[in-house]
Amino acid sequence: MVKNMKCLDCGQDLVVTRIVTACECGHIDDFPWVKWVHCKNINGGSKPICNHPSLTFKTSASSTEGLEGLTVTCEYCHARATLKGAFDKDALEKLDEKHDGQYNFRCTGRHPWKHTKETCGKYPKVLQRGSSSVYFPVTASSLVIPPYSSLITKRIENSKEFAECKNVIAGYKRNTMIPKSLLPQLIQGSIENYVKNIALEIGVSEDKVSPILERKWMSPENDEEYSTASVKYRSEEYEALSGEITMVSDEYGDFLREGTNIEDYRIPYVKNISLIHKVREVQALIGFSRLQPVEFVTGNNDSEYVIPVKQKETNWYPAYEVRGEGVFIEFDDMAICEWEKTQPEIQRRVNILNDNYQKSFLGETKPRKITAKFLLLHTISHALIKQLSFECGYSIASLKERLYCSESTDGKQMAGIFIYTASGDSEGTMGGLVRQGRADTFPLLFKKTMESIVTCSNDPVCSLSLGQGRDSLNLSACYSCTLIPETSCEEFNIFLDRGTVVGTYENKEMGFYSNQLYGNASWKSNKAGSYPVDSKEGKTKRIVIIDPGVDLREESYSAIWSGLKAWSDDEKEIGLLSDLEMKESCFLNKEKPFQNCRFQISGNTEQFSSDLYWEKSKVAFFTTDNKDGYMAADSAGIRCFYSTDITVTSESILNVIKEK
Repeated sequence: MVKNMKCLDCGQDLVVTRIVTACECGHIDDFPWVKWVHCKNINGGSKPICNHPSLTFKTSASSTEGLEGLTVTCEYCHARATLKGAFDKDALEKLDEKHDGQYNFRCTGRHPWKHTKETCGKYPKVLQRGSSSVYFPVTASSLVIPPYSSLITKRIENSKEFAECKNVIAGYKRNTMIPKSLLPQLIQGSIENYVKNIALEIGVSEDKVSPILERKWMSPENDEEYSTASVKYRSEEYEALSGEITMVSDEYGDFLREGTNIEDYRIPYVKNISLIHKVREVQALIGFSRLQPVEFVTGNNDSEYVIPVKQKETNWYPAYEVRGEGVFIEFDDMAICEWEKTQPEIQRRVNILNDNYQKSFLGETKPRKITAKFLLLHTISHALIKQLSFECGYSIASLKERLYCSESTDGKQMAGIFIYTASGDSEGTMGGLVRQGRADTFPLLFKKTMESIVTCSNDPVCSLSLGQGRDSLNLSACYSCTLIPETSCEEFNIFLDRGTVVGTYENKEMGFYSNQLYGNASWKSNKAGSYPVDSKEGKTKRIVIIDPGVDLREESYSAIWSGLKAWSDDEKEIGLLSDLEMKESCFLNKEKPFQNCRFQISGNTEQFSSDLYWEKSKVAFFTTDNKDGYMAADSAGIRCFYSTDITVTSESILNVIKEK
């Protein structure tokens, strides 16, 4: 390796160029200096590439010129160009279109670190060499849980006979001449041959070794849904964290769980809390992507956007393991379901995020549906991580989350979050996180967490946001309230919304914990399915505005009433609208309405429309075309007027509409 490389012509020290080109398929190369200087020549316009290009790169003495101060010159043909416009969107593609492909700025298809080159027809993007979009790691992580975390499993995997057995079985799998139908028999035979030797080496009985080897190599490997993010995989972790899997005392190894009595906590809608004293996490580097982050899916590793770090014939990935501690919180699914039913405004917010996701690059490569439950759990997880970092002594970057969210139709109903640290020593942890999870500290910590995200220093902008962050995939969430370091978040800081937890400025009642924060509900209750639902007697319904409609503030009241009358064929309705039109002068200082307002009634997912809606006065007006909307609003106790009701007059409408 040559150190302190110098230019052969002038003797100056050589430095690495600051810009590169990369495409979404993972290729990367030097900036096309030769093509650029001849195509963008400022001395007489573009010219063909000369036979012996020799380039010099000069920077301006002034730092205010930007890219115009960076000049490339061909010493052979005297072509000269600045880097102005190099970073523009689709800059190279537009140059090819302008010059009919004369310079061919398409991607070169190079993988320099592999010393390989392949055909690629895409146009690359010009990036700074140190830009974060040059490299996005694609990783897969897993918790080592029972029975894989037992001491005997660890001893078996560290034995010499196990290593020999693993090599033999790996040879069978690599051998393309062996039919797949014959593999199970060969693997079973190898296991039987090595069971006795392994048992003798580690000093245990054969009947304890055999099930562990069979579980490792005889389980089906062709299940494409069995990825580290799949419901099937996560359900096994969920069962271990929640205590559904029991272990005898002599089996504890890299996983140690302490159950708790949830009655001692009395946290609303929390079903179970587990203290995980020891946990081991294994994280593998699968590959990387460029320009946009891409999520790796096991069984679908042929994505053109994911560049694997290994060769096809290699049967391992580089990985590392760390040990830590954590707190697992399981929420009451029944309460979450009741909350979703009684708060239709939540579904509108979820739909906004789903629409934004479908339009994003990530949504095109990996379709998925975000649910209200996922938004709720994810936001609570982030809020708890920020609060725990203050309480337990760990830095926020050393805390991580693991989300468990699915329905019974997916294979298992889950609603839990696991907050853990992977920065402890080799023996396990320092214990600070588990200590905060005990009954004498966690209830108060949880309450403080919920109260801390009621307001944000960026409110009301943050609270009222309908799309912020990467690809507008967050609603009421920013770095001042719920965002954490991206390495701590499973979703890279997207799919967050404080509104699902504490409500928003416009609607404080829709949050999952709004009754505790703003109402009379107690913080000391954790009965299953106890989310408050009004009884039929004395039920209080609430109108939820889905879309206020067309703002008529610039219209005169005469035009508003005549517009409704033009579409009417009912004599009573025409008479009322004509009377209102004649009394326009009485409405001069009155609030102007919205037209075609869409709304829902709490507890009902059906949408209705009103012809006019006065937002400040909370009054709705319905014509005969929207009779269903009137009946729904009237049954909910909303102040509304129906055009053919004989009790409705111009005076009664004037009396309830507020001043401007």
